[in-house]
Amino acid sequence: MKKSAISLFCLLLMGTLFAQQKESKGKQAFTTAGKKVTVYTTAANTDLRLSPTAHLVFAKAAQPLETEISIFVEPQRKFQSLMGIGGAITDASAEVFAKLSKEKQQEFLTAYYDTQKGIGYSLLRTTIHSSDFSSGSYTYIEEGDKDLKTFSIAHDKQFRIPMIKQATQAAGGKIVTYVSPWSPPAFMKSNKQMLKGGTLLPDYYQAWANYYAKFIKAYEKEGMPIWGLTIQNEPMAVQTWESCVFSAEAERDFLKNYLGPTLKKEGLGNKKIIVWDHNRDLMNQRANVIFTDPEASKYAWGMGFHWYETWAGGAPMYDNVAKVHEAFPDKNLIFTEGCIEKFDAQKYQFWPNAERYGASMIHDFNNGTVAWTDWNILLDENGGPNHVGNFCFAPIHADSQSGDLIYTPSYYYIGHFAKFIRPQARRVATASSRSSLISTSFQNADGSMVTVVMNQSDKEVTYNLMIASDKTVTTIPPHSIQTLLY
Repeated sequence: MKKSAISLFCLLLMGTLFAQQKESKGKQAFTTAGKKVTVYTTAANTDLRLSPTAHLVFAKAAQPLETEISIFVEPQRKFQSLMGIGGAITDASAEVFAKLSKEKQQEFLTAYYDTQKGIGYSLLRTTIHSSDFSSGSYTYIEEGDKDLKTFSIAHDKQFRIPMIKQATQAAGGKIVTYVSPWSPPAFMKSNKQMLKGGTLLPDYYQAWANYYAKFIKAYEKEGMPIWGLTIQNEPMAVQTWESCVFSAEAERDFLKNYLGPTLKKEGLGNKKIIVWDHNRDLMNQRANVIFTDPEASKYAWGMGFHWYETWAGGAPMYDNVAKVHEAFPDKNLIFTEGCIEKFDAQKYQFWPNAERYGASMIHDFNNGTVAWTDWNILLDENGGPNHVGNFCFAPIHADSQSGDLIYTPSYYYIGHFAKFIRPQARRVATASSRSSLISTSFQNADGSMVTVVMNQSDKEVTYNLMIASDKTVTTIPPHSIQTLLY
């Protein structure tokens, strides 16, 4: 090698090493040195609700024994960034909210959206015209108006838009908002009604694509930025309420030939389009059909999914989320809806409802999910209003007779994630040595680490939190969830 070439090589090598050292210096590796651990606990059969229950320190650890239960965290192995955690403001939520006193409205907004006094929701879903959680079916146009000349969101200005604006203000002035339709207008569908399934008629593909663009622009004109949209809520379900069926091929073709190009043409090409928006059971097939088509895939930000696949009697299909992530790592995964079905006022404090949230959030995050959205954030004492009688639970209910707010355990379980794991946090490798505990961890942008541990067993469990050669030891009550902040 010539002397000049050697000199150039040395300069390049030194430059590379300097850049690596600079990058390493800017991103200090996580260390437990000097770290104190604050433990927050919510537990069944106690008064503990997001309550500080322990202050711990790390100490040197020996090889853990098989008889010990341990949670292993490896901060050097990071995965997806968190976009946000939140819930849906439906017509039902907004109608119930409007009936609360000003004091209770403020309490409610603080409980959900304040990062200090509440659980700090940072994500919001809402509907494109009506869903079952509306007092009745409606659209934004007169029936038969294919050209959308009568388009108006005046309906939403009574309850929904004011609530969204107040929620946004309570969240600090901005919140990631995305929207979903339950059904096109009746005249655009094969069954000529908004309810009970049916399909979008080909003659109205363009008109329906235009409708999304009109809606987004109308909401943004009201000062509510729309981050993204799902194509169709639950496209494989023929429901007694607003619903519309799209096969995987139909959704793919509508996306690539109509919705994607239309949003781009209307100056809305930056809006994130989410496909599927249905249960975990069929999500892999939907991903295969849409994401392997280059023309459709280029418009798809990712895939949304729900948790209702258990309607058939099986267990939650958490692994399907991981398999979509494995097959299409360049696509994002977002949990777009989950709630406890079949409202029963005797079960406001039914603990397994909350554990369903905890288990889903831990598994979904560990399988690559970047955002997690609950369904209605508020319902009344009947689990509504719902115009087809599909009454469900929300984390918070309002008793319209007394004017009181009822906090269910689900609110606190969601809070163990939303309050402490903030947007832009990176998930960190975490594993449990025993099935009695499940866990996930994230590192926030400020460097703080959050580990959530859930105990679904009937027994108190003592466990190690182990990071490299250090550990701390704590105890988790039966049927409880803990957040360890350090």
